[in-house]
Amino acid sequence: MAEEPAAEIQLLRSLKVKLIEILSADADFVLQHADSRFLLSVHGYQQVKACHFPSEKVTDLLDLIIQRGPEAARGLLKLLNEHALQETFPMLCFIKDLDINTVSSGIIKRKRETLDLQEIIPSKQICKKGSCLVQEKQLMTVARTIGRSWREIGRLALEISTVKIEQIEEDNSIHVERVFAMLRYWSTCQREKATAANLHSLLSQGDWALSPESIDFLLELK
Repeated sequence: MAEEPAAEIQLLRSLKVKLIEILSADADFVLQHADSRFLLSVHGYQQVKACHFPSEKVTDLLDLIIQRGPEAARGLLKLLNEHALQETFPMLCFIKDLDINTVSSGIIKRKRETLDLQEIIPSKQICKKGSCLVQEKQLMTVARTIGRSWREIGRLALEISTVKIEQIEEDNSIHVERVFAMLRYWSTCQREKATAANLHSLLSQGDWALSPESIDFLLELK
């Protein structure tokens, strides 16, 4: 009978899809932090760095860390709970609901009895229609509706600097990934102001206004 994987490995695997979605917004940032904590081998670091797409980088990063065993998996879980990662990826707030220190003994402690690792709703998102913090799935949906005017939208509607937009363009070769990264950056900078309603308002005015049918879903009650 095969030995059951360690608790750290099981937890990381259960969160894998969600982490890929969240961390792909800035895969290089995560990679550098993971490397600084020696969570990857030199070869593993080079392998992840060579990936062309953010989601591919995060997928390889998670797979390699899982392959390295419980200690590396535990190290990543602790990293995701640190201030730098929590600040860059607000959607990682659910990690705080896990007591990582108990994972090594095979216990995943819940601060909320009804916590569901696959459907975690931060307290800030329990809200009225349109006032929830915008979710990454919503950002990606919006990204798919924005065309050539994305730079104008970034500068004028979202007030993102030209330098940052150029950096985003350089870091992402696919159009939708560029737009998503821009929206994700706006969301990170806005923090508690990054609501679906606020984004809808910004994208509904000016010469860059998007069609109502493409963004009105942001006002739907979740």
